[in-house]
Amino acid sequence: MKFRLALLTATVLAAPLLLPHAASAQPVTGPYVSLGGGYDIEDSQKAKNIYVDGAGTGESARIIAKNGYDGEGSVGYGFGNGFRAEVEGDYIDNKLNKAKAGGVDYYTSGSERRYGVFLNGLYDFDIGLPYLYPYAGAGIGYQEDEFHNVGTDGAFFQKTKGSLAYQGIVGLSYPIAYVPGLSASVEYRFVALAARKFNGGFDGGSATFKAEHEYNNQINVALRYQLFQPVPPAPAPVEAAPPAAAPAPAPSKTYLVFFDWDKSSLSPRATQVIAQAASDSKTNSTTTIDVSGYTDTSGTPDYNQGLSERRAQAVAAQLVTDGVSQSEIEVHAYGETHLLVATGPGVREPQNRRVEIVLQ
Repeated sequence: MKFRLALLTATVLAAPLLLPHAASAQPVTGPYVSLGGGYDIEDSQKAKNIYVDGAGTGESARIIAKNGYDGEGSVGYGFGNGFRAEVEGDYIDNKLNKAKAGGVDYYTSGSERRYGVFLNGLYDFDIGLPYLYPYAGAGIGYQEDEFHNVGTDGAFFQKTKGSLAYQGIVGLSYPIAYVPGLSASVEYRFVALAARKFNGGFDGGSATFKAEHEYNNQINVALRYQLFQPVPPAPAPVEAAPPAAAPAPAPSKTYLVFFDWDKSSLSPRATQVIAQAASDSKTNSTTTIDVSGYTDTSGTPDYNQGLSERRAQAVAAQLVTDGVSQSEIEVHAYGETHLLVATGPGVREPQNRRVEIVLQ
């Protein structure tokens, strides 16, 4: 089996093994658009049953093309559970090099152009890294195959013929944090066309042949953009507490320390807030300092739990540096629970990436 078919087969067989690692979060949910392109390597294809002006032996030849380029644009929809469906339009262009028949090389000019549509199904795998999503998929469609100004020995041939096409796709996408909804990707595509029978004209004559084994290997880069960002649900209304029968004790004092996405390091502003909390704890007769870490909903729950603990430990360590006794500090980690701003899954919300310092 050739390498390209082995790669496509391995991708299909591996998909069920990877599915248990998927979570509800994915880099795109809802409608999206994408645009990409790259380098196309066309395998030599076979031309058989060749007849010129109704005569000939029906012999076969190999059509060899130079490496070319391709482009594609898609409109799709992510279902929020890893699966995506899209409609894709594509274009492929390769200059022809030569044809080999009967041990003789016939050098050619002109190009082979393919264009059409695919219906693709894809799946994004959540491997626990909020900045990297492998994906795999396949598609079926229709392609027009045009031999454009193909010439050899002073004779020129031009004809377009459509056929069924199919493709396999594997790639890696990287969400761009500075533009919510935007992801960059690099991918491999294997594109194949079914056999086509051409009946076209040379200068002053005609020719027929059947083209088979049309395989293209593509290395592409692309940008994908989610058209509409998820709208977080409105927070529940807060009911007024009944009046207390006796004077309430002095309220606890709370300080908020915020973090960059997927970070547990302290910013200059964060160290200022921690220093103020440490200073106030010495003048307010504080007996206990609660330090609680939280995250937003991007990433997996297990990863977020660990990240919230690292954030809380970083704040606790800075409090000790600022003169607070370790015995007065209680550290808690709540992951993506107890959101300050209510959101759906997979949402990067800056105000949820925090540590709360409460002076008791």
